[in-house]
Amino acid sequence: MSAIHYEKNADQIVILTLDSTGQSANTMNAEFRDSLDEVTQKLKAETDLKGIIFRSAKKTFFAGGDLDELIQVQPEQASNFFQMIEALKANLRTIETLGVPVVAVLNGTALGGGWEIALGCHYRIALSDPKTKFGLPEVTLGLLPGGGGIVRMVRLLGLQTAFPYLMEGKQFGVEQAKSLGLVHDTAENESALLEKAMTWVKANPPSTKAAQQPFDVKGYKIPGGDPKTPAVAQILAIAPAMLRDKTKGCYPAPEAIMAAAVEGTQVDVDTALRIESRYFTQLATGQISKNMIGTFWHGLNAIKSGASRPADIAKWQAKKVGVLGAGMMGAGIAYATAIKGIAVVLKDISLENAEKGKAYSHKLLDKRVQQGRLTAEKRDQILALIVPTATAADLHDCDLIIEAVFENQTLKAQVTQEAEPYLAQEGIFASNTSTLPISGLAQASQDPEKFIGLHFFSPVDKMQLVEIIKGQRTSAETLAKAYDFVQQIGKIPIVVNDSRGFFTSRVFGTFINEGMRLLAEGVHPAQIEMAALKAGMPVGPLAIQDEVSLTLTEHITQETRRALQAEGKTLPESPVDDLIHCMIHELDRKGKAAGAGFYEYPENDKKFLWPGLSRWQKPHSLSEQDMIDRFLFVQALDTLRCYEEGVLESVIDANVGSIFGIGFAAWTGGAIQFLNQHGTAQALERAQQLEAHYGARFTPPALLKEKAATNQPIQ
Repeated sequence: MSAIHYEKNADQIVILTLDSTGQSANTMNAEFRDSLDEVTQKLKAETDLKGIIFRSAKKTFFAGGDLDELIQVQPEQASNFFQMIEALKANLRTIETLGVPVVAVLNGTALGGGWEIALGCHYRIALSDPKTKFGLPEVTLGLLPGGGGIVRMVRLLGLQTAFPYLMEGKQFGVEQAKSLGLVHDTAENESALLEKAMTWVKANPPSTKAAQQPFDVKGYKIPGGDPKTPAVAQILAIAPAMLRDKTKGCYPAPEAIMAAAVEGTQVDVDTALRIESRYFTQLATGQISKNMIGTFWHGLNAIKSGASRPADIAKWQAKKVGVLGAGMMGAGIAYATAIKGIAVVLKDISLENAEKGKAYSHKLLDKRVQQGRLTAEKRDQILALIVPTATAADLHDCDLIIEAVFENQTLKAQVTQEAEPYLAQEGIFASNTSTLPISGLAQASQDPEKFIGLHFFSPVDKMQLVEIIKGQRTSAETLAKAYDFVQQIGKIPIVVNDSRGFFTSRVFGTFINEGMRLLAEGVHPAQIEMAALKAGMPVGPLAIQDEVSLTLTEHITQETRRALQAEGKTLPESPVDDLIHCMIHELDRKGKAAGAGFYEYPENDKKFLWPGLSRWQKPHSLSEQDMIDRFLFVQALDTLRCYEEGVLESVIDANVGSIFGIGFAAWTGGAIQFLNQHGTAQALERAQQLEAHYGARFTPPALLKEKAATNQPIQ
């Protein structure tokens, strides 16, 4: 069995067909490495070789590294791993420098290791297909392109042009690849691809200039210059500081990429490749790449394949969707649905309001047209799918109706009862609520089995997650349909059981509250915001609280307190209650929408922290690390409580939901993985320290204690 089929034709051209055994896509696994070694030795032994063509037997060209293998590599295996990477690259380099023309026939997407194989060829011909993607996305998994991608991209494009493709993992299509000079020709079908490759090889005999890389030709200069070039030196003087400001030191991959790229330009190609291998080994054996691969690759793929969806129910598609309420959330849901080609009825109390909701989609689509991402004709087709109305009867035959009105149980009950009679026979009803228990809302429904929660996040057009909430009586069929709809509109579904605040709103609240607690404890607000950023959170808690509005937080706290009292429970008072009361009722600072909150919002200028917050400042002995740990542990421990209580049913949903729903630090791989990556024994010890110093919200759940006893991960 071989991952590369070797065929030499009558023209003395060797065609290497990439075909990983038992896989739908080619990957750089052990089989590929062994096959490449075997093929390289065979090519070296050829006596009358005229050229080499790489092609694929799969639907795509090559998918990249074997992430199942990479996630297993431990620090003690670093030396062996480094040697393995070096051997792989040596074989690719040998083929590249044999002195015969080498062509990559790209019949589809080539990412990561696949694009690195293509870059190792002298000429690249791609199938003209707008769906095809090229690029080096390793940085998004905490890694770097370790198969020569950094070295070759920098030498072909120059440091400045290559950086976004390397440090941001920016992918690009065939046309952009052509404009960058990375793809030399295109063809309309696969037979034409091969034909063009043969013609080019025959036109460029061995030992001619075309049979080597441009950067291997004597006197070659890197586009834009090397680090000694004044213009490049000027950029490199500030680039590391700018990058550090962006990553806050949480993400080692972009920094390693920059270092490998800059260092590699100052030495010969082979030394540059070795430098790249060293940085790659450092990242691959580190914990952060394991965290990110586990969640952003394995976790997302599990969700994509329906990990939390009832398995025995046929796939379903919505053809017509009703949205009740044309405010910011309703308008966003209508846009996200229509852009995927689904008819939408957008209902509000007046036609004028509904038209305003549709205008939101118009604005977003116009922006796409201006950016050249959409044609005016396509925009008009999408807009035609949204029918604004004030008449409930227009909802007839909707497969799904989503209410997105204000967070008030009485109002939600009213719109539910008004709209439900118009559902299609097998249709389902959903509430977009962030805090109100679904089982309570379902009481207004004529069929609670067909009632479910779909919690979208704002702004809907940008936020990828949808939290699906099962009520006590929600049927498996309704859950399956809701899951299918979320995937139909290109969002990421996680499934949770009913409770107040569900998972995301509940845990998100702990982060914001911790920031306000720190303010009440006397910490300078700028220190609070910076500690959150250094923890890996995308935005500081005070800035987020302003966005949410202090009045809404006060309202939710009061509602929660009332609901708990009705159940014979209490919500303990905290210093945050006094802080919020003072901000709203004494200082008239209610948040961004009201024009003033923790931040000032000057017209046509950047927001800044309100100097009046100094009234809470006082001497304290809190270290920045304690603040960082408080932010991360308060969320991670409450996420674990959600899992322990059965609000969450899977660790995958917990990790993915925490990152995509509440912006939990992505470098950790998610809230539960944050505890696992410490080792549960160490996580328990740190939680107990935080509990002793800062209170009961850091009390470790029983499940953490149980796992810590044998230092087993939470699964």
